[in-house]
Amino acid sequence: MTAPDISVSGWFAARAARSPDRRALSFEGQTRTYQQLLDRVDRLAAGIREHGVRHGDRVGYLGTNHPAILETMLAASRLGAIFTPLNFRLTGPELSYIVGDAGLHTLVADSAHQEVIDGVRDQLPVRCYLGVEGAGAGWRAFEEIIDRGELLARPDLVAADEIAVLIYTSGTTGRPKGVMLTHANLWWNNTNLMHLWDVLASDVTLVSSPLFHIAGLNVTIPTTWRMGGEVVLHRTFDAQASLDDISRYRVSTLFGAPTMFEMMSRLPSFDSADLSSVRVIVCGGAPVPDTLVKRFHERGIAMLNGYGLTETAPSAAFLTAEYSLTKIGSIGQPPLLSEIKIVSDDGAVVTGPGVSGEICARGPNVTKGYWNKPEETAQAIDAGGWFHTGDIGYLDADGFLYLVDRLKDMVVSGGENVSSVEVENVLQEHPSVTEVAIIGAPDERWGEAVVAVIVLAPGQSVTLAELREFGGSSLARYKLPTRLYRVGTLPRNPAGKILKFELRKEFQESPPGQ
Repeated sequence: MTAPDISVSGWFAARAARSPDRRALSFEGQTRTYQQLLDRVDRLAAGIREHGVRHGDRVGYLGTNHPAILETMLAASRLGAIFTPLNFRLTGPELSYIVGDAGLHTLVADSAHQEVIDGVRDQLPVRCYLGVEGAGAGWRAFEEIIDRGELLARPDLVAADEIAVLIYTSGTTGRPKGVMLTHANLWWNNTNLMHLWDVLASDVTLVSSPLFHIAGLNVTIPTTWRMGGEVVLHRTFDAQASLDDISRYRVSTLFGAPTMFEMMSRLPSFDSADLSSVRVIVCGGAPVPDTLVKRFHERGIAMLNGYGLTETAPSAAFLTAEYSLTKIGSIGQPPLLSEIKIVSDDGAVVTGPGVSGEICARGPNVTKGYWNKPEETAQAIDAGGWFHTGDIGYLDADGFLYLVDRLKDMVVSGGENVSSVEVENVLQEHPSVTEVAIIGAPDERWGEAVVAVIVLAPGQSVTLAELREFGGSSLARYKLPTRLYRVGTLPRNPAGKILKFELRKEFQESPPGQ
């Protein structure tokens, strides 16, 4: 039996053949059908092939949400190339490292983000630059590539275990790591999700989470498209615009981080907004407050609380609608085709309910590893295929998972992972700072705030604003501390390791420093 084509563009082309005239993608008042979208994808694929893109090459995208992101991903897939979405909040030096590590052949960027690339262009391996909604000097116009291109004569054959997407995630060593997600990883993640809630051909999903995240890219968009539904894409998140478009497009499903839905629920218009079309909200990226679940439940809307990582494409566990109130606080159970287990420090499987250990995940959605990092891959994925998440959790007597803490030295702010080590390495260079520790502290709006605890050099002083200005040339703004505390010494264990749990205990509940 011949294996079905489950490549990203393969199944999309099959859907377009079956539903050519159905609405596929709406963006800022313009709607394209499945056939119209596929035609653009094939013309783009033919165009970038003409400019040198070959099977296995990396094709990147930098910019806020736009149909061109999805078109670029699908076009890359048609050629067997690897799509690499880039975080548009990053600075030039941060982007330079990622673009160089990935070895991008082609980079597509919107007009607002071409300047940051131009600033580091002499450091990049990129051979072709395409500009969306305007092309500066040295950039070819994205639309011209499509308008002048012929339809792709024959797409490349792409195996299920080939890399489809290379997404960079914050690393605990301070350098981002490229997570290799295969076509099969993406396919089986979506198959898992389609068993978690009823995905319908009539569905309209609203997406305003950034598509450089695996969750924005690979949760409700592919599941909706596989059924022949419509994706409504927003350039950026705006709470009022989201409420307005729910009514305008009769949106039935949404995905986002908790802070996004918190902002929506606080709008004066929330109680009177027409949300009658909404069937389910999929929420992830950070812990979901109990009050938020109840708030939407009062409006008759089920909220699915998901837990996942880039390495699990992203779904590792979900609390489904039927348990959204009876198991509040839990992050649910693994999807139908995946597994989780809890292991102790010595690697033994924890069997007792309520006993904490490291969360491990296994399934066809789990990454094959990190780009050009075999040692880190071997550390993260064991011989049995279990991915060690670095998160601490426990199972209750019913097999529901609860997240307790993170082994990884990470702060999660507004759904973004912030590597403490990366921020520490930058702020440590400030002439007034002798030592610095970065921790997370509860924040009502963003889930966690980035907190800097510093030891000053003798006779020196520094304000929060000065520290942020210093770090801003090297770090994206969401990584910069929003709270600052000064201490005489940092607590350490006998081996010299900073005891961050003591810092969290001391500073999480105290008022913000200046």
